[in-house]
Amino acid sequence: MQDLQKTFELLLDYLKGVWVKKRYVIVCSWLICPIGFLYVASTPDVYESEARVYVDTRSVLQPLLQGLAIRENPQTEIAMMVKTLLSRPNLEIIARESDLDIRATTSADYEKLITSLSNSIKLKSTGRDNLYTISYANKNPELAKTVVQETLDLFVEGTHGNTRKDSDSATQFIEEQLAEYETRLTASEQRLADFKRKYSDVMPNQGSFYQNYGQLETGLAQTKLTIKETEQQMQTLTEQIGGGKSKSDNFSVRDTNVNNSLTTRYDSRIEALESNLDQLMLKFTELHPDVIEANGLLKSLKEQREKELEEYYADEKNNGNSEQIGTIASELRLEASRLQSLISSLKVRQTDYETKLDALKQKIDLVPQIEAELTALNRDYGITKSKYEELLSRKESAELAKKADVSSEDVKFRVIDPPMAPLSPSGPNRIIGYSIVLFLGLASGVALAFLISQLNPILIRANQLTSMTSYPVLGFVSHLNLEKIKKTNKARLIVFLISCSVIFTAYSLLVTTEILEVNLYARIFS
Repeated sequence: MQDLQKTFELLLDYLKGVWVKKRYVIVCSWLICPIGFLYVASTPDVYESEARVYVDTRSVLQPLLQGLAIRENPQTEIAMMVKTLLSRPNLEIIARESDLDIRATTSADYEKLITSLSNSIKLKSTGRDNLYTISYANKNPELAKTVVQETLDLFVEGTHGNTRKDSDSATQFIEEQLAEYETRLTASEQRLADFKRKYSDVMPNQGSFYQNYGQLETGLAQTKLTIKETEQQMQTLTEQIGGGKSKSDNFSVRDTNVNNSLTTRYDSRIEALESNLDQLMLKFTELHPDVIEANGLLKSLKEQREKELEEYYADEKNNGNSEQIGTIASELRLEASRLQSLISSLKVRQTDYETKLDALKQKIDLVPQIEAELTALNRDYGITKSKYEELLSRKESAELAKKADVSSEDVKFRVIDPPMAPLSPSGPNRIIGYSIVLFLGLASGVALAFLISQLNPILIRANQLTSMTSYPVLGFVSHLNLEKIKKTNKARLIVFLISCSVIFTAYSLLVTTEILEVNLYARIFS
């Protein structure tokens, strides 16, 4: 409680000290207020022109062309244009179109003009989506309207122009890249074709080098086996033709006396061919040429065996018939001749297989390098072709989007409030200006009075002397000229009151005049 009382007493002492030095309040208020009031009153009127525009980004074609054409996001375009509207190139266009640059005679004046436009032109959203307000204030109402109109035109045309410019640039870039990749694709195709022609003997039409080599080895082994089997058959026929007659009367049919079974010269060949056919079926399918050939030969041998058995049984019934014996001998010689021809053709096939294998063996060391180069060429060709087809697809999408932009615009501007030449000034707010000047005048006077009272303190209470000297005050005496001092203080108070009254009266008159002027403009233009 005592601390609060001391604080209150100290504050009261400060106020009394300021009151004693109140003449400084008078001096400061008369130095600041009249000059400030005159400056505020002489400030020229400013006229603000404003325009409101709504940006409609809804388009009927946009959902229909989704996934078919390259479409830019309209919201992104608008946001970018809002950020770049007050860039230096655009401000120079606005200054040139509104003839403001004529007033700038020097480079410094021109820079000052551009800076002033950048600070004065306001583009802001009004709180709703895609609703923007453009405003500009100037001493000339017509000039303010012109600047706002030029800014609005630049905002509208700049968005459309940027869209078309971006579309043209994208199309041109795609066409350049497409021409480059077309050249690269042609060169890649030519390199691949030349490489295949150069190594056509090493690279078969189907399969790799090693697959071709394995097929040739398999064919050679099969041919050798067939030759061996045919030679064995030939030897058997030769023995039968040159040998004596047996029970079969020069037939190759023999009675084995085992379970009354008969054997012919075809049994060994059929058995060997069936064994060979089983081995082929393990490696190939029924549609393989070697399998088909073996099945045909087996069927032919079985038919000949059955035919010979039938002839044997017929001969048994007509034993001793010489004409039948001559016919059988003739057939054996014909079969021997056929087998000899078959052996000759198989040997030609064997020679061809061996020649091809020898040629491949000479190039077997080059195969890894050739296959690596072929893989690289195919990879390069595949990548280039893929990129070319992708660019071709993007070109079609870009052209479709460009046609859509021509037929229907994604962004439509609707001017809600066009710019008008204001008839009443929008500023400056002189009431606030007068109030600030009055506050500064009085506050500076109070501050100066407080500062001087602290630098040159005056004792007002006895406690102040005790706190300064640590001696108790036993009493005090009155001033001899107390009446004169009272008169002087009263005169000073009157002067202070008159000074303050004049200042406040001037402030009230100025504020009243400004309020009446604003109301008058409101009634005239309402």
